[in-house]
Amino acid sequence: MIRKISLVACAFGMLSGLRAQTAGDEEAPPRPANQTMKQLVRGTEYAVASMMPQASLTAEHVLRAGGNAFDAIVAGQAVLGVVQPNMNGMGSDATLLIYDAAAQKVWSLNAEGTAPRLATIEWYRKNRGGKIPVNDSLLAGTVPGVMDAWYILLSRWGTKSFGELLAPAIELCERGVPMGRMLNSAALAKYPTSKKVYGAPDGQRWKEGEVWKNPDLARTFRKLVEAEKEALPQGRQAALKAARDRFYKGDIAREMARFSEENGGLFRYEDFASYTAKLEEPVSINYRGYTVYKNASASQGPAELIALNLLEGYDLKKMGLNSADYIHTSAEAMKLAMADRDTYLGDMDFIRIPYAGLLSKEYAAERRKLIDPARASVEFRPGDVTGFAGADFPVIERPRDVTTQGNADHEGDTSYIAVVDRRRNMISFTPSLHSAFGTKVVIGNLGFIFNCRGDYYSLVEGHANSLEPGKRPRSTLQGTLVMKEGQPFLVTGSPGADDQCMRTIQTLLNVVEFGMNVQQAIEAPRWATRSFPASPFPHTMYPGDLSLEGRIPDAVREDLARRGHKVTMKGPWSMNDSAAIMVEIATGTISAGADPRTSALALAW
Repeated sequence: MIRKISLVACAFGMLSGLRAQTAGDEEAPPRPANQTMKQLVRGTEYAVASMMPQASLTAEHVLRAGGNAFDAIVAGQAVLGVVQPNMNGMGSDATLLIYDAAAQKVWSLNAEGTAPRLATIEWYRKNRGGKIPVNDSLLAGTVPGVMDAWYILLSRWGTKSFGELLAPAIELCERGVPMGRMLNSAALAKYPTSKKVYGAPDGQRWKEGEVWKNPDLARTFRKLVEAEKEALPQGRQAALKAARDRFYKGDIAREMARFSEENGGLFRYEDFASYTAKLEEPVSINYRGYTVYKNASASQGPAELIALNLLEGYDLKKMGLNSADYIHTSAEAMKLAMADRDTYLGDMDFIRIPYAGLLSKEYAAERRKLIDPARASVEFRPGDVTGFAGADFPVIERPRDVTTQGNADHEGDTSYIAVVDRRRNMISFTPSLHSAFGTKVVIGNLGFIFNCRGDYYSLVEGHANSLEPGKRPRSTLQGTLVMKEGQPFLVTGSPGADDQCMRTIQTLLNVVEFGMNVQQAIEAPRWATRSFPASPFPHTMYPGDLSLEGRIPDAVREDLARRGHKVTMKGPWSMNDSAAIMVEIATGTISAGADPRTSALALAW
C-alpha cells in the first residue's frame, strides 16, 4: 500500500509542477538542454521495458512477486500479444538474446518459423507465377515459434508455471482491451475467421476506445494450462512440456493443420510436430571495449556487427552526433553491411556463414576503403569474404536477388520487450507477425494469426535466403545485448523491419560514443536508408535513399544532398520505436528507457 501511495504522490507532484510552469510561473526553472520527452527510470533491483504499458506492468508484477526475468518476460510477451495483436501474438516468430547470470553466458534463442514441407521454389513457380504473396494469406506464413520460446525459457531457467504466467493474458482476452480504431483493417475483413475475431460490434468500424475481447484465444491459452495441470503429477518439467506439446503435437496442431489444408495453405501436421526453437551460440565483436552480441542464424542482426567494425575506424565523436559527416559515414557503412547481409546471412541449418571473415577487423579494413567521404554510393556492393574466412572455407559464390523495380516495403510490424532481474539475468525478446496482422488469417477457432515471414524468402535457387522446405527465412528480427568488462551492460531492441539494425546501432553509438543515458539515446534524432534489397518479396532496393527525422538541421540535409544522397525528411518524432535497459556498472543500479514515439513504457524498482 505504501508503494501505491508513493507512486500516486509522485504523479501528483509531477502534475503540480507541470501546472505551475504552464500557468506562466516565472520562477519555474528553465528546461534543461538534455531534458527528455519521457523520463529515464532507475532502480536497484530490476527493470522492464516494452512497447505497451500492460506488458511492462505484467512483467514487473511477476518480478515483484518473486519471479525471475525468464518468468516475467513470458508473462509480459503473452500480454503484449493480446494488447498489440497487429504486431505480435501466439502466431509470432521471434529472436531472443539471453544473459544467464548463473552461468555467466550469453545465448541466442532462435524462434524463427520454418517453411512448410510442401513449400518449394518450384511450387511457387507453378502455382503462383514465381511470386510469394506479400503480407497476405497462409502462403506467406511460417510455423509459429513463440510458444516453443516460452517453453525453453521456462523449462531451462524459469520458476513459474504456464498457469501462473498466462493468467493476465487470459484475463485481458476475456475482460477485453480498449483497442478502438487499431482493429479497423480492410485486409482482415475478407477472411471469415478474422472477421469473426476482429470485426466491430456494429458490423461497421471500431470507434476509439471500444473494448475488444478475444475469447477464442483465451480458450487456446486455457488448453495449454489444462495440459500442464494434467501432467503436473509427473513433475514441473513434464507439465511444461505437456503444454508445449499440446500446441505443436496435440489438438491445437491438428486444428492448425486442418484449417491450413482446407483453406489453401501448405502447412500440415508434420510441420508443427517437427518444429523446435533452438538455443544457439550468438556471434559477437568487440567495439571499443564493449562486447556486442547478435543472433547468428536466420537473422539480419550480424549486419550491425559488420557495420560497427567499419565505423570503428572513424572518430565518430569528433565528427559530432548527426553531423553530415557522421550520418554519411554511418549510412555508407550500413549499405555495405546490408549488401553482405543479403549475400551471406541465412539459416545456418542450410548454409555455412563465413563469420570468421565477415566479422574480422581485417575484412572491415578492406571494405572501409569503399566509403567515399564526399559521395553517396548507389550500387549494391557485397564483399568477397573468401580470403578472410580461413583456408578451410570454400570459395563463396552466391547469386543475387535484388531489383530496383516494384515497391517492396522496408518497414514492418513487430514488437519488443526486455527484462533485467535482480540477479542480472538479461533478456532481449523481439516477437513479430512481420506485417500488420501477419497473414491476415485467424487460424480456425484458435484466436490467433500466423506471422507472414515467408514472404522474405528468395525464389532464386542458391541464394543464401532461398526457399527450402523446413528452412527458416533470414529474418529482420534482432536485438542487441552488450557486455562490458565481462559484466552485463545493455539490452535494446526495436520494431522496424529492415530498419531494426539501424535503430539499435544508433542507440548503442549514442551511449558508447556520446555518453547518453538510454532514454536520451532512444530519443535522439534518427536517420535510415533503404539503399539495399528489402527483405520482403520482390526485394526492391532504392539506390541512394536516405531519410532523416525533421529535428536534424536543414544544413545537414543540404550537405548530404550535395553528396548524392536522395534525402527525404520525415516527421520530427517518426523514425524509432525503441526500448532499452542498462546496468550501470559503476553504481550497480539499473536504468531503463522507452520511446516517446510509441506507447512504450519502462519500469524499474
